[in-house]
Amino acid sequence: MNRRTLLSCLLALAGTAASAQGFPSKPITFVVPNPPGGVVDTSARLVSDGVAKALGGSVIVENKGGASGNIAYSQVARAPKDGHTLLISYSAYHVGNPSMFAKLPWDQKDLVPVALIAAATNVITTHPSVPARNLNELLAYLRGNAGKVNFASQGVGSLSHVGTALFEQTTKTEMTHVPYKGSGAAIADVLAGQVQFFMTTPPSVLGHIQQGKLRPYAVTSKTRHPMLPDVPTTAEAGLPGFELEAWVGLFAPAGTPAPVIAQLSEAVKKVLEAPETKQRAALQGVEPRYLDPKGLGDLVTRETEYWGQIIKSRNITAE
Repeated sequence: MNRRTLLSCLLALAGTAASAQGFPSKPITFVVPNPPGGVVDTSARLVSDGVAKALGGSVIVENKGGASGNIAYSQVARAPKDGHTLLISYSAYHVGNPSMFAKLPWDQKDLVPVALIAAATNVITTHPSVPARNLNELLAYLRGNAGKVNFASQGVGSLSHVGTALFEQTTKTEMTHVPYKGSGAAIADVLAGQVQFFMTTPPSVLGHIQQGKLRPYAVTSKTRHPMLPDVPTTAEAGLPGFELEAWVGLFAPAGTPAPVIAQLSEAVKKVLEAPETKQRAALQGVEPRYLDPKGLGDLVTRETEYWGQIIKSRNITAE
């Protein structure tokens, strides 16, 4: 390496170091692709105050729902590459949309991973009018009423849609899909008995389950949910091998300086390791789970391929 090349490298390193040392220089915005409430918004607010404190700045949570997350994703993809506008990404959008939409206003390569924040299991529920008391009885009922039972989802291509399609494929059952625009409308119709089956993350249905308005059959994780200790896992209920998790991660516009990414990732890690964060998360039905940028990037690669296969095999396309 000659002196000129060495000097150029040193100047570049000094520039990136300086950009990290001056970060943040203004409030950081977490753009959430969902309305308030639910696992994605909950995860954003779980870490926002702690990240602000760790970085010595402030964090604003901005809910930008709509268009299956594409509004929020394209906003962050086009944002300045300085670490001040970040995406709270939802797994169903991040790894599902590329296969579900013929054309997207953003691309996965426009966003770089910062840190995994949380994961959440799903819970299989029905309206109490369904005459099944456990998962085996539910499967028998579904097989005996092929196509006659309606299942709700938060929308075409949502995790509740693709996840239920995977459930049907795994269990050799067939239901009729009724898509809604978000959890609120879906839950309202399930509670009214107009739709019978709903598989979703626990935060939005915990109260209804506890009040007996929804019947739970199993959680789709390896371990039981702390707020649903009497509900078995799918393996315990007789369906080994069927697991389904939603995850929430932090992403930045591609081109954001690596030292800034590292600083943000370490701040998230510190917050997630705090006992008070774990306590809040348990009460809200999410599991704090950290992965560094590489680990999160590897997760995106694996799940994009996995969900892409399911979406294509079931011919799921955006409305």
